[in-house]
Amino acid sequence: MRVVIGEDSALFREGLARLLADAGHEIVAKVGDAPTLVAAVAAHEPDLAIIDVRMPPDLTDDGARAARQVRAAHPALGILLLSQHVETRHSVELVASGGFGYLLKDRVFDVDDFLDALRRIAAGGSALDPEVVGRLLGPRRAGDPMSTLTAREREVLALMAEGRTNVGIARRLWLTDRTVETHVGSILGKLGLANSEEDHRRVLAVLMYLAAA
Repeated sequence: MRVVIGEDSALFREGLARLLADAGHEIVAKVGDAPTLVAAVAAHEPDLAIIDVRMPPDLTDDGARAARQVRAAHPALGILLLSQHVETRHSVELVASGGFGYLLKDRVFDVDDFLDALRRIAAGGSALDPEVVGRLLGPRRAGDPMSTLTAREREVLALMAEGRTNVGIARRLWLTDRTVETHVGSILGKLGLANSEEDHRRVLAVLMYLAAA
């Protein structure tokens, strides 16, 4: 996999590049600011861009804005926002376009899980930290179908938003596969998706979950 890294911390950038290179990936560019990131993606056409949210020149949401820019120019590009901060203005649109992940640096606990998330994103899937999902959602509104979900159903849906299968969810929550299937069926029913096309139900559920505010 060919990767561009956009990260203003030199130590973190070099450490991440070494980790990915050791895992067999090709680092085609390592940059420290948003404009250079956009140029690097255009020049190298990578499979994946890993981008910090807060980068020069403004150190606000430059990375997230650059992510939207490169997604518009390169729709098939996998994008991972890897940050200490949760940005909510641009992220929902990126999630809806697929091939997108958002992980928090201090909540990446397992290297193999992280590398698996990168492969999933580059292949068009998603990888979203549940804390990011919660921040994107904001407070529940009265009448929101999401408010009808139980705490366990919301937990299952958050893991669905990470791109996990029913089997993966069962392992994470220490549930049986059948129990997870029951929860997923209940979620889809409460969100009015029971009659949607099978291939799109989970995606629609996740997008409803992320778009609710």
